[in-house]
Amino acid sequence: MDVEVRGYDHPEVVALVERVQAEYAVLYGSPDEGPADAVQFAPPGGLFGLGLVDGTTVAMGGWRTRDDGRAEIKRMYVPDEHRGHGHAREMLTWLEDTAAAAGAGELVLETGLRQPAAVALYRSRGYTDVEPFGHYADSPLSVYLGRTLAVSAARRPCAPRR
Repeated sequence: MDVEVRGYDHPEVVALVERVQAEYAVLYGSPDEGPADAVQFAPPGGLFGLGLVDGTTVAMGGWRTRDDGRAEIKRMYVPDEHRGHGHAREMLTWLEDTAAAAGAGELVLETGLRQPAAVALYRSRGYTDVEPFGHYADSPLSVYLGRTLAVSAARRPCAPRR
């Protein structure tokens, strides 16, 4: 899988975001209402990518720098018809690598209890429980995970968003 950087407002990204939002509506009764803006995923404070296999989009995901300086994964998604081929693991690796290269020392995320495959993936990669944060911090259906990233001294730190 190759990952190409795309803006969060790119038409292919918008179409996949609509698909994942429809899944959230089925799982949780409504789409994700947490704020996500295209500018948050623009370098240097963030990045968004589409995973492609033979020109077909099979995955997406992005990270953005939070006010506390940690990088946060958002909208990581593999459509049903492309699941089971390791694309989520590859996308997660890309997100971790690009966030670390931008200087992020920690990567955090919020996912849901009704997404056990996602929780299992993150835990298998060393993500552990972190304090709840953000829009769904009080939701009993949310799972908050994070892990430390290896950041070399040559990498520049991510600047917190203001």
